[in-house]
Amino acid sequence: MLVWFFGITSAQPKYLVMDTLSNADGMVIEYYSIGEFHTSLTPQTGAPRQGILVPENIGTIEIYKEYKEALKDLEACEYIIVLYHLHMSSKWNSSVRPPNSKRQFGLFATRSPNRPNSIGFAVIRLHKIDGVFLHVSGIDAFDGTPVLDIKPWLPSIDCPDNGSNQKIEIEVGLAE
Repeated sequence: MLVWFFGITSAQPKYLVMDTLSNADGMVIEYYSIGEFHTSLTPQTGAPRQGILVPENIGTIEIYKEYKEALKDLEACEYIIVLYHLHMSSKWNSSVRPPNSKRQFGLFATRSPNRPNSIGFAVIRLHKIDGVFLHVSGIDAFDGTPVLDIKPWLPSIDCPDNGSNQKIEIEVGLAE
């Protein structure tokens, strides 16, 4: 069960609770939103398949003021990894057919937004930080999408040799 509380001011963290009581150990996992996306993307306009494929998509990420100090030194990064809650995703299926692909794939071999745990992942370009606002491009998140975490994108550890992954990129319709 996923609970999203609306109407909380930006001075208070928006509260996300993921209750996984179906697990054998009864574990409860809690996440707090650290901010949210401000974009022109809505369910009506749609969003690109992957934001990095549309680098001209611009927007901002507003970080809640209690997390402002955590932004220190982030401006040194040209690209950042953003983890976010796919709050508008729908029911997931174990098999999906990505756009431009010729066959079904197991869900975990795809980037489908409809997942058992609705966590989005994106590598986006950071242009500047202005107070609590990160000006970014190459985004695929709807306006108001809750941000869970931000990490630096570091090529030395985030880009391992991708020889075997090139085949699946072709099959899922991302490369030729």
